[in-house]
Amino acid sequence: MPMATPAATPAATPTRAPAPSEPLVRVGSKRFTESYILGELLVQTIERHGGRASHRQGLGDTAIVLGALESGNVDLYPEYTGTIAREILRLDRVPPLDDLNRLLAARGLVAAFPLGFKNDYALAMRAERARALGIATISDLTRHPDLKIGLSHEFLGRADGWAGLRAFYDLPFSRPPGFDNAVAHQALANASLDLIDVYTTDAKIRRYDLTVLDDDRQFFPRYDAVILARSDLPTRAPRAWQALAGLEGRFDEATMQALNGEAELNNKRFARVAADYLDAADRGQHIREAMAAGGIDNAAAPIPAWRRFLARLFGDDLARLTAEHLFLVIGSVAASVLVGLPIGVAAARHPALARPLLALVGMIQTIPSLALLAFLIPLTGQIGVIPAFIALVLYALLPIVRNTHAGLIQVRQGVKEAGRSLGLTRGQVLRLVELPMAAPTILAGVKTSAVINVGTATIAAFIGAGGFGERIVTGLALNDHATLLAGAVPAAALALLIEGGFTVYERAHQRLLAPTR
Repeated sequence: MPMATPAATPAATPTRAPAPSEPLVRVGSKRFTESYILGELLVQTIERHGGRASHRQGLGDTAIVLGALESGNVDLYPEYTGTIAREILRLDRVPPLDDLNRLLAARGLVAAFPLGFKNDYALAMRAERARALGIATISDLTRHPDLKIGLSHEFLGRADGWAGLRAFYDLPFSRPPGFDNAVAHQALANASLDLIDVYTTDAKIRRYDLTVLDDDRQFFPRYDAVILARSDLPTRAPRAWQALAGLEGRFDEATMQALNGEAELNNKRFARVAADYLDAADRGQHIREAMAAGGIDNAAAPIPAWRRFLARLFGDDLARLTAEHLFLVIGSVAASVLVGLPIGVAAARHPALARPLLALVGMIQTIPSLALLAFLIPLTGQIGVIPAFIALVLYALLPIVRNTHAGLIQVRQGVKEAGRSLGLTRGQVLRLVELPMAAPTILAGVKTSAVINVGTATIAAFIGAGGFGERIVTGLALNDHATLLAGAVPAAALALLIEGGFTVYERAHQRLLAPTR
């Protein structure tokens, strides 16, 4: 595919002039390597031309990031024409870009600036396994019904994914299990799986020596990379829009595969990969020329795993992620106490309400976290902290409500009557007698909620709410155990600290109340 060189693109030269009148442009991305990198490229391109931009990275699959775009929580994100046509507009073919835009206009969206490469869906096998079985095309799969298949969750659910492909080729397989994309690659490499779905610009195709099966009957549409944006963005942020125009036609498949490899194989941060590309463009070099000339540090000696883990653990984002995680946990538990304590009191005061109230908060606890987050996004019209905070408040209710109810019904009736005989009102008996006596049980419920929410809060990163889950999501996308552990370890440490803090408080409280001899 022909590609304009960076030096030949006028917009490639950054002006770096401040543009205080321009609004902040919020860039989104999906949860896979290429989308992260393209998101960073869009952000840095805008910033190098004097604009302001932020990156809401790893927002999940198409439905979530599209919802964020349509609700105004992000202004643009990298997308593919095949996905726009088949998954967003539900068309049975991919029309030209002008036709796509006529249909997108009704939704307040525009697809612009084809980046010059396509990243198609495909099926892949280990090369040696494919050769041994004589499999080169998707049609060949019909002769091998015993293959072990694992597919990404999004591919399983898409209109242009597994269901359509299976029917189109009359494949002799039932619905296969769903895997995270990085996990599926690892399972294919160790022969736990025979067949997975891949993106054609995936750097791991070379790394694992995979054979991409030929779509011999042309089921998959073209997935040309474009920028999908809100239609008012060109007028709201004209300088940013002009800067993004300079990216049109700047990439081909080999370039994108090289950039993906910088992140996946050389363990570079997405922001660093984008910066290296743009720096090479400023020098008039192709990214692969810069790599070959040593202009990009891609030949350094491998870093030991423990050192990479420590570097990720104590990275410059640690303070920010810690603050975000603490806010999500402490804020949600505090809100749950304000909501759950009255519910627990009502359940204890009115036995007829106890069963339905406890059943209701128990039912909330059984809702899968990602499903609840996906439901809250359209309900609130927001993405990020607000739906994540609401979900965490709901998840923290059960231990608080249940323990409040249990603690209050254990207070002896004679104690309550003694209080009333002293002239206390019913509310004063609750506040001065019942709640203090039930406090240890209630506090145990609060502690349980806090510890549970430390782990649950990591899921919030799937919708851009930050916290330690941001590292876990990135580590999953890259199959990078060091990054994954750099998110999991501080989350576990925070849970232990909260548990220890409550334990110390409980013991101090018991000593304070213990009778002196």
